[in-house]
Amino acid sequence: MAAPGSAPSRPIAAPPDLIVSRQLRAPRELVWQVWTDPAHIVKWWGPHRFTCPYAEIDLRAGGALRFDMRAPDGTVFPAIGTVEEVAAPERLVVTTRLAHDGVTIAEVQQTVVLEARGDETRLTLRAHVRYATEAAAAALAGMEEGWNQALDKMVSYSATTAAPQEIVITRRYRAPIDTVWEAWTSPERLAAWWGPTGFTTTTTHFELTPGGQWIHTMHGPDGVDYPNVITYRDIVPGRRLVYEQTGGRAGETPIDFRSTVVFERDEAGTRLTLRMQVASAESRRRAIEEFGAYEGGIETLDRLADFLRVP
Repeated sequence: MAAPGSAPSRPIAAPPDLIVSRQLRAPRELVWQVWTDPAHIVKWWGPHRFTCPYAEIDLRAGGALRFDMRAPDGTVFPAIGTVEEVAAPERLVVTTRLAHDGVTIAEVQQTVVLEARGDETRLTLRAHVRYATEAAAAALAGMEEGWNQALDKMVSYSATTAAPQEIVITRRYRAPIDTVWEAWTSPERLAAWWGPTGFTTTTTHFELTPGGQWIHTMHGPDGVDYPNVITYRDIVPGRRLVYEQTGGRAGETPIDFRSTVVFERDEAGTRLTLRMQVASAESRRRAIEEFGAYEGGIETLDRLADFLRVP
C-alpha cells in the first residue's frame, strides 16, 4: 500500500506473503460493504495521513478496479487492477498493479477473508507479490506498515459505522505505554498535540482525579475559539481514561461526549482505542457532519504520533 519509488526496473525476488488480521466490532455484511463499496472505501483507504479521492470497483470476476491514494504532499498514486474472485460476504480476491512512468513495476494479489464471529468479524488479508522490479522496492518495503495503518483506519471506520451512537478511532504508536499515557495526562504535553491540524490549546484548569476537570479552549486556525470542559470519571494509570466532554463553538448548542481511551501493549509499542459515545444517532450525525469529529479525531491522533516522535 506504500507509494512506489523510482529505480531501475530489473525484476527482483518477491518477498514472502504478507498476512495480517483484525477483529472488527461490526457484522460481516457491513465489513464486506466497507471493503467493497467505493462510498466507504474513500473514507479509509490508505495509510495514516493518506486519503483516497477516487475509488471504483466492478464487483464481479474479471471486473476492473481503481483506487487513487493521495499522499500528504498531494501526489496521487493510482492502484489499478482486476477482480479475480467474489464470494460475498466471505471472500474477495483482487490483483493490483503499480506503475511508474507507464511501466508495471509490481503486481500483487490480495485475498481478503471475512469470518463471522457473532456480531463481530475476523478479517484476514494475504498479500502475495506475483511480480516486482527494483522500482517497486520502496513500495514493497513499506507494504506491511502501510497495510497495518490502513486496516487500523478501516477498523475505526467500521466500528463507527456499526454503532449509531459512537465514534471509534484506533491507532498504534511506536512508543511505550507509559510515554503515551503521559502525553494524555500532562497539560504541558497535551498543549503540544491536542486538537486537529492547525489548532492550539490553552488550559485554564487541570485536575487529573475522578471528578476533576480539564478546562481548556481550542483555538482554530481561522481564529474561532472552542471552549471545552472535560470531567474525568475513571482513571486507571497506564490502562484507561474515561471522561465526559462538552464543548463546541461559542454560542452554539454543544455536543456532549463520554469518551473512553484504552491503552494496550502490542508489537508496535502501544495500541490506543478512543471510543466517543453521544446521546443519540442525531448527535453523532451533527458531531461528524457539522463539527468534523471523526476527521478531527484522526488528525488529533496523527498529531500525537508526531509529538511522540520528537526526541
